[in-house]
Amino acid sequence: KVKSQLEEKEGKTFDVFTAVEFKTQVVAGTNYFIKVHVGNDEFMHLRVFKSLPHVNEPLSLHSYQSSKTKHDELSFF
Repeated sequence: KVKSQLEEKEGKTFDVFTAVEFKTQVVAGTNYFIKVHVGNDEFMHLRVFKSLPHVNEPLSLHSYQSSKTKHDELSFF
């Protein structure tokens, strides 16, 4: 659901976009930290926010880190 948001921010499209790991953090909603394989040996770390159910807002890409590798630790950012 956030692939198009990332593609817009990066100004390119990703043929490969596969989540390989994730962590969660409960705040006033939930932050999802997701390691995504975007092709070749390239990975990106995404922070996606999901609001509380009563707010009824769509998932939003809050921030991301590019130039990651498969072995980079997924941490809160």
